[in-house]
Amino acid sequence: MTNDPLVVFMPSGRRGRVPQGTTVLAAARSLGVDLDSVCGGRGICSKCQIAPGHGAFPKLGLDVDEDALSPWNKVEERYDTKRGLPAGRRLGCQAQIVRDVVIDVPPESQLHRQVVRKQADSRTILMDPATRPLLVQVPEPEMNDRGGDAERLKRALAEQWQVEGATLSLVALRRLQAALQAGRGEVTLALHREGDGHRILDVWPGFREGPLYGLAVDVGSTTVAAHLCALDDGRVVASAGIMNPQIRFGEDLMSRVSYAMMNPGGAEAMTTAIREALDRLAAELEAEAGVPSDAVVEAVIVCNPVMHHLLLGLDPTPLGQAPFALATAEALSFPAGDLELREVNAGARLHVLPCIAGHVGADAAAVVLAEEPQKSEDLVLLVDVGTNAEIVLGNRSRVLACSSPTGPAFEGAQISSGQRAAPGAIERVRIDPATGEPRFQVIGCPLWSDAPGFAESVAKTGVTGICGSGIIEAVAEMRMAGLLDRSGMIGSAEQTGSARCRAEGRTHGYLLHESDRGRIMITQGDIRSIQLAKAALYAGARLLMDEMGVERVDRVVLAGAFGAHISPLHALVLGMIPDCPPERVSSAGNAAGTGARIALCNRAAREGLTETVRRITKVETAIEPRFQEHFVAASAIPHATDPFPMLAAVADLPNVAFGATSTRTAQRRRRS
Repeated sequence: MTNDPLVVFMPSGRRGRVPQGTTVLAAARSLGVDLDSVCGGRGICSKCQIAPGHGAFPKLGLDVDEDALSPWNKVEERYDTKRGLPAGRRLGCQAQIVRDVVIDVPPESQLHRQVVRKQADSRTILMDPATRPLLVQVPEPEMNDRGGDAERLKRALAEQWQVEGATLSLVALRRLQAALQAGRGEVTLALHREGDGHRILDVWPGFREGPLYGLAVDVGSTTVAAHLCALDDGRVVASAGIMNPQIRFGEDLMSRVSYAMMNPGGAEAMTTAIREALDRLAAELEAEAGVPSDAVVEAVIVCNPVMHHLLLGLDPTPLGQAPFALATAEALSFPAGDLELREVNAGARLHVLPCIAGHVGADAAAVVLAEEPQKSEDLVLLVDVGTNAEIVLGNRSRVLACSSPTGPAFEGAQISSGQRAAPGAIERVRIDPATGEPRFQVIGCPLWSDAPGFAESVAKTGVTGICGSGIIEAVAEMRMAGLLDRSGMIGSAEQTGSARCRAEGRTHGYLLHESDRGRIMITQGDIRSIQLAKAALYAGARLLMDEMGVERVDRVVLAGAFGAHISPLHALVLGMIPDCPPERVSSAGNAAGTGARIALCNRAAREGLTETVRRITKVETAIEPRFQEHFVAASAIPHATDPFPMLAAVADLPNVAFGATSTRTAQRRRRS
């Protein structure tokens, strides 16, 4: 057995053993990890910055010592002195691997930065923001005035705007006298309303040009997305997303809870990481839109319960075991300073939407706010696809919700050639059922791989791997082409012959693409990872249907950044969702982000959500005996027992017997 240290790179999950003393940059290159470098490893450009992790990583099977990397050398010290390295960062070209280590490659160090597809959809929102600007003329002070400038401001506000009893934030109070002097008694203030009370968040001298702004933020397990919105008309002036830096502590929620349990200070480290990420994201949005930070006076944040607790600095460990008790499920409002956010107005207010219960959090509540299943005549199934999927089933009569631990496979992790959605990643796949030959599209190129000019178009990025939507389509296409049997086996007796099905040890794999940069295979292990993820998703939906007493749903809405890019036909063939006509399966985009925007722009919708959430029935998958039964049956593709007659009718596959595909179906898929 080799004594070479093991290195695991996050967020890609790629791992391998390298000789002791290998630099992190060299290890990354040998393992095909996306780590940038411009200066050729001389410690000048700093593009190769990395963040080593330490402590217990039970899911990875590692205990990482603090001295797993070599000590700082003179090159790093010189760079830190001249330009400064962020806390916890090392230069990958200088740090050498001494012992087993987990390395996080931050987004800014990735050569192909992730495309976090969480753009805002077009949605008409009735504007009634909680914060609005008001111009107030404050009378000059007189010798017999018993109050100060703050009291005169409040009197003027009551007289001119009929706002009684407003309070001032400390930020506004500190700036008030200078603003009154500079504005000659005239000031613009940011007035925030919560319930029946009003608070002055900040003041500016004279008439302040331009609108105030707010942030709508969706903190997911894998990605964090935010929209910067003008509070006068709700328009989105900038959108951006980044990887959740907590991923280096664990890819899924339970891994992060375990990290907090097993490592003293682990929860605090994750809290610091996500707060710093929010600050960076706010700064990025403000720079893109040309908006000064003091104009951003409000934020609405949605997240799942574990992210909720870690963001707020609450202990997440009770969420690691039944009864999965939340510290609080209520909506929360507090100053931005409580989360140490510095890239917004110092007086800004943050609002966190209510959680539903257990592991069904504020992100699910935001999806409900955006899609309003409680107002639907149809029985609608909402599926927010992610590392931890939130599932809502309901109509006018009743709404149910649950969460299901799908894991990161749908987002390209735990896949042999998997990667996050970035330029060069395969995102769409078609396989000819007659020949078994594939064609595909990659992010950043509109051409299919068999189209003239494809090779030249992708020459810069290359074909680097396969992302979540690509692996889903690949597995479903293999099933429809007869390259995969119902149990998910490649190379079984049912399999249609194809030269692309290659022996991989004791199992088989499917060769999707091969070039001088390497091979992209769909392995048996990849199939199993997708089966586990999709079975958990289907089992959660099936539990809600059992509770509702139904065998069918009228329509399915796929939500989330990833859900927006899933083909309905392939999702049904794979068995991710219950049987439904494909035309009745739609995408809501980042519905949680849309819900956050609605809450940001409409105070009544925000406050009414609390009552809506109270009427939702939560089903706990972790303790429901039927979950395991449904999970096992759903591991088959599409399902071991549940029929899919509506899919079969549309796809021209009688009884969903995917051993063969008709000519008409093949032609239809080729045209698509």
